[in-house]
Amino acid sequence: MTYATEQEAFWAGEFGEAYIDRNNSERLMVANIALFRDLLRSAPGVGSILELGCNIGLNLRALNVLSPRFAMSGYEINDVAADKARALGIADIISGSILDPLPTDKTYDLTFTKTVLIHIHPDALDKVYANLHALSNRYIAVCEYYNPTPMTVPYRGNAERLFKRDFAGELIDRYGLQLVSYGFAYHRDPYHPQDDITWFLLEKP
Repeated sequence: MTYATEQEAFWAGEFGEAYIDRNNSERLMVANIALFRDLLRSAPGVGSILELGCNIGLNLRALNVLSPRFAMSGYEINDVAADKARALGIADIISGSILDPLPTDKTYDLTFTKTVLIHIHPDALDKVYANLHALSNRYIAVCEYYNPTPMTVPYRGNAERLFKRDFAGELIDRYGLQLVSYGFAYHRDPYHPQDDITWFLLEKP
């Protein structure tokens, strides 16, 4: 398959498959439950959820623990990861790139990403933002590495593979969204450590 960016090909291939093994842990799953519990406290009325870049479904698993009644879907570019997420039987998993225009015949109460926007080339971010916005009928959440100004960070010896910026601020400015809540998950948290992730919950006006 031909991809529009180097980053897509990177995550669709062997590196994306190696990521599966590095990030498949029960400790991370428990930490995800805590993160999404905090986020959803400020998002009443959520019944349907879409994750862009769901990998093997760890975030969807955490959400399912919080409420098995959630109707969930996910998009994933890596076929191996998508198959693992699909096998969980808790969400409708679609294989494909979130840089493509995604069908909008179905929308969701909450659309979100978690450590996905940081791996999208800045020139392609608008395409993912558009999908997050178009597929949400109320809330959008981004759980990413925050930096007030855009910067690029080497990622496991690879250049142009990790980008930090104010993703939430760009979404707010672009679509007139309202900031509902935000939080930070510290890597030295003794109970629910995350990789210094800042999450933002936004709402359509």
